[in-house]
Amino acid sequence: MFSDQIGKRSTKVKNAVERGAVKKFAEAIGDLHPIYYDEETGLNSRYRNNIAPPTFPRAFDYGEIVGLNLPTKGLIHGGQTFHYERPLVVGEEILCYSEVKKYFEKKGNFGEMGFLIVESFGEDLVGNLIFSSTSTIVISEAVRKVLVK
Repeated sequence: MFSDQIGKRSTKVKNAVERGAVKKFAEAIGDLHPIYYDEETGLNSRYRNNIAPPTFPRAFDYGEIVGLNLPTKGLIHGGQTFHYERPLVVGEEILCYSEVKKYFEKKGNFGEMGFLIVESFGEDLVGNLIFSSTSTIVISEAVRKVLVK
């Protein structure tokens, strides 16, 4: 179903690691470690600044992968992993983009399921990789039926 999308990539989008957004995100996930929001703690840390929680990149804009038309409802978040070269530092700007890596189907208890693997990246403004993440999007039989109409 999405095999023709493998290898497609979005254009890079600039995102800011904004102090207020990092604090709100940390509060929302219930991780109130002061390294995320307390300026004095950040200044006294090895990073000399506050950093973002590891899952903060979920809040970034990764741009649009042209031709990848997923529905806005009915998808299942099948999992996500993150790999960091270094932490995200509050106040920096980064470039983010995504690429379709793989698509496969499996028969399950609820019918034919599709599995779309998307890898996302965050780089500094000169192109050095900061993080990557891999997401699995599960496309249920019900959603697949809607998509093939």
